[in-house]
Amino acid sequence: MFVDTERGYRAVASRDTRFDGQFILAVRTTGIYCRPSCPATTPKRRNVEFYATAAAAQAAGYRACRRCLPDAVPGSPEWNLRADLAGRAMRLISDGIVEREGVTGLATRLGYSERHVTRMLTAELGASPLALARAHRAHSARLLIETTPLSFADVAFAAGFASIRQFNDTIRAVFGTTPTQLRVGAKRRRPVSTAGKVSLRLAFRKPFDASDLISFLSARAVDGVEEVTTEYARTLRLSHGTGTARLIPQADHIDCTLRLSDMRDLGSAVSRLRRLFDLDADPCAVDEVLAADPALAPSVALTPGIRVPGSVDGSEIVLRALIGQQISVAAARTTLSRLTDALGERLVLPDGELTTLFPTAQAIAEHGSEVLTGPRKRIDTVITVSSAIAAGDLDVHVGADPDELAAKLESFAGVGPWTSGYVRMRVLGAPDILLPGDVALRNGASKLGISNLADRSAAWRPWRSYAGMHLWKAS
Repeated sequence: MFVDTERGYRAVASRDTRFDGQFILAVRTTGIYCRPSCPATTPKRRNVEFYATAAAAQAAGYRACRRCLPDAVPGSPEWNLRADLAGRAMRLISDGIVEREGVTGLATRLGYSERHVTRMLTAELGASPLALARAHRAHSARLLIETTPLSFADVAFAAGFASIRQFNDTIRAVFGTTPTQLRVGAKRRRPVSTAGKVSLRLAFRKPFDASDLISFLSARAVDGVEEVTTEYARTLRLSHGTGTARLIPQADHIDCTLRLSDMRDLGSAVSRLRRLFDLDADPCAVDEVLAADPALAPSVALTPGIRVPGSVDGSEIVLRALIGQQISVAAARTTLSRLTDALGERLVLPDGELTTLFPTAQAIAEHGSEVLTGPRKRIDTVITVSSAIAAGDLDVHVGADPDELAAKLESFAGVGPWTSGYVRMRVLGAPDILLPGDVALRNGASKLGISNLADRSAAWRPWRSYAGMHLWKAS
């Protein structure tokens, strides 16, 4: 990915926080890489170079700045905007696929050979899949070191390292310090969490419209799976175990408390929660485009930084969308809560009102017809799609090709463009999805004085998903 060096240097000179996470600044004279807004003295232009990712800077021999912590910033919005192979690969790597399944698993999910994926990522991002995964492991390890009392051996394996030696070498290379020194420094800054519990801060780019995001999730909250007050909480089904998450929006970050049955799921859980709250979005870029439309401008001014709710589980969103087709949000919530109570797996250690995991596709395929009510055709669609997911014939994940996923979904009887578009918007974080067939969205457009939605929406590209959130809000 090309980084405009002149624009990048201007962002560094002005310490512009909007560019944090969008590229990395490396300083040749110090051997350190930083976020663009690092408060240190601005280096001379001839002494800096720019990288698309922290992994690329690490591969070039640079270590992370201990002052600005460049790995603790919002991720690049590029990965959702781009639906190409690089964007899809980055979403899968951040979800921990390389740690779980290796580069072979990554390539299989993407539908290409290992050699092609490695060549493409190295050319586009300056780092191989293994280097990108190494950066992800290093970040997960730092979180565990600084926020839990786990032994360093447990941290190493939980973060995905193959050995204690590899863990120690990586921490020294990436952060320029030892695991012990990282933990000592963290104790001075914040209290240490208990085993199995991690407290951390999730960064975002301002402005951030937390109230409407939580209202959207609250209206659709499934009893036992989600709990919404002034905070949002939910249960998580992860690769190695289960967990719960509680997220409380603050002025400049999200306070997040995770309880995990297996700490190997930390990196994946954080990545999924960031997608759920759309924390890597570039709100200024979105608002600038949408505010240019006189009909949307008042809504943008009233709620700057609107977000598109994402997903922590692709299969869950597919099943929610299928059950919610052609019925009200309240009716869908009632149906989903009843389904979860009947077929969901109970947590061994409940967390307040969080008691149950959303039902698996297999459970719904086997017993859904005994619980679901309504039109027979809709029930048949839910059972058929659940069976396909359970059998592995339909794999809904963050690295899926958008067009292929839409075609696969719409090949099932009873699944149309609204459902496939909604799934792409929430699971893949696709920023340019418009759902003109949605009744609430059309009502919102009408209230804002927008008569010809299809023609008017052309000017909202590539942010039509965000425009849709304004229309839903107005309905």
